[in-house]
Amino acid sequence: MDLQSIIIAIVIGGIAGWLASIIMKKSNSLLMNIILGIVGGFVGNFLLGQIGIDFHGPIGQTIAAVIGSCIVLAIFNLIKKG
Repeated sequence: MDLQSIIIAIVIGGIAGWLASIIMKKSNSLLMNIILGIVGGFVGNFLLGQIGIDFHGPIGQTIAAVIGSCIVLAIFNLIKKG
């Protein structure tokens, strides 16, 4: 993975984490949004790939990351409460 790919993953992760926090109505720090967004990107792409949906390009990757980030954020909040 080159530097440009890492920067793009961080930017998309940050956007996805921020959008997920708005959708889920949960406030986290910017760093936590980026982390959850990056993890959510992997989760979203994996889960959507399992049902045959494949997104390409930055907008598609952001959509997949937001879906995954909502899932990761929900799990994170369940663990955080418990």
